[in-house]
Amino acid sequence: MSVLPMPSRASYLLLAGAVFLLDQTSKWVVGQALALGETRRVFPELFNLTHLRNPGAAFGLLSNHDSPWMAAFLIAFSVAALALVATLLWRGPARLAGVGLGLVLGGALGNLFDRLRAGSVMDFLDFHLGSYHWPAFNLADSAIVVGAAALAAEVLRGRRGALREG
Repeated sequence: MSVLPMPSRASYLLLAGAVFLLDQTSKWVVGQALALGETRRVFPELFNLTHLRNPGAAFGLLSNHDSPWMAAFLIAFSVAALALVATLLWRGPARLAGVGLGLVLGGALGNLFDRLRAGSVMDFLDFHLGSYHWPAFNLADSAIVVGAAALAAEVLRGRRGALREG
């Protein structure tokens, strides 16, 4: 039975970089194609592209607190989370945890870059079904959620050393 070699830390950092670039490219494309507040129906009754600015956290959380303190808090929280993720990556995580950390790192960098550059994060993926409407989000948010799910899966598998091999 052949065992795949463990990816290096560099491969997880490349994944984070790819997520960051895809996120920023998608936001640039949407920003060029849609005016702020504009919506384009892609699949009626299911999915729209909508150009929104979110001053809060993922999925619109805390978006109604428009204060410089909230912005500073979200930036500080993002920097602290990035430091934690980078530390965990440096320790050499197990494969699934490394992928999860790479996704979280790339997504967090994408949203932090928006927040520092524009004071808010661009959201544009708008899913709805009947009267149920999910808050708009972006590729960075998706990467963070999928990465967190990968980390949770690694922990639930009960794998010893999920975040630190050795």
